[in-house]
Amino acid sequence: MVVSIALLFVFAPARRAAEAKTAVSFAMPLPDRVPPGVVLRVGDPVTRWVFEHNGWDKKLPFRIEWAEITGGPDVTEAFHAGVLDVGFGASVPPIHAVWMGIPVRIVGFREYADRARRQAYVFGIAPKANITTLADLRGKRIAFSPSQVQAQVVIETLKAVGIRREDVTLVELPSSIGGDVYSNALASGAIDAAPIRDDLVAQRYIRDFGARGARILKHPAFRDDGGSIYVPETVLADAGKTAALRVFVRYWGLAQAWISSHPEDLARGYFAGKRGLPIADARVMAAYNSGFSVPRRWGEAIAYQQAAVDTLGPETKHPRLDATTLFDRRFESIAGDGAASAQGRQP
Repeated sequence: MVVSIALLFVFAPARRAAEAKTAVSFAMPLPDRVPPGVVLRVGDPVTRWVFEHNGWDKKLPFRIEWAEITGGPDVTEAFHAGVLDVGFGASVPPIHAVWMGIPVRIVGFREYADRARRQAYVFGIAPKANITTLADLRGKRIAFSPSQVQAQVVIETLKAVGIRREDVTLVELPSSIGGDVYSNALASGAIDAAPIRDDLVAQRYIRDFGARGARILKHPAFRDDGGSIYVPETVLADAGKTAALRVFVRYWGLAQAWISSHPEDLARGYFAGKRGLPIADARVMAAYNSGFSVPRRWGEAIAYQQAAVDTLGPETKHPRLDATTLFDRRFESIAGDGAASAQGRQP
């Protein structure tokens, strides 16, 4: 079942009233029995396609309502309304949710398998911005979305090249999932630079505006690759949903491994067949959305999230968080076990 964000919000008040309000004991073991009638509302369209393509959704001892909700701002709004149980995002959305007063926990984490050589984001440069190196960002207008990983990319880049925050103009502008907001703002000259995804968004930007002087610059060597599934603590206060989540997280890990070993299937089935992209563009998107590893230990993931907290907190006037509190470590090995089983190895 697919539910639009608009339809979800129609039923938000009744669903909010039904949410569990009791505190979560993270020291207690995860429940392992899924009672009848449990529903998980999940916003992760790629995972949805993988589940349905492989028939996994029919094997689950609960029902999933798939919501067409993606991107940090929309997930946070859906959590706030009480209409979504599971969201997917990069490093910043779970942090921003907590800063907005919505306690959440990460229950699954993925990262680039070759993250030392691969970046998720690059800087798009406007045609007439007169920027040829990152040092030229000084004095320029840069797109900035505090609730998304793009904000972390901007701040870490400025620090790496020695540019003070007050020496640039940060233009608050949320990025759309498709990337058109930033690309159009760059092309029109409304901003000089913006962090954009190093996938079809970057390729289309150069394809469409390169002849006018648009260019792409890589950011300095820092991580921007982490992605997680995260849930409101109210979901974890519901034993039935938590038991279902335990099963879902393992299948989510399995899905990450499946995607990495079936990029052509993802390209043809999802990005071409479902999203209507030409096959060449679909392959670009499939490559960007594959090649992930799913760690069974979260030490590096916690350090990665802490770096995001420490980078953005002072810049956005939010308090420091201990990144350990962003994770429910009862789930720590579950997604990794699922990924390992897909790869034919013992967890």
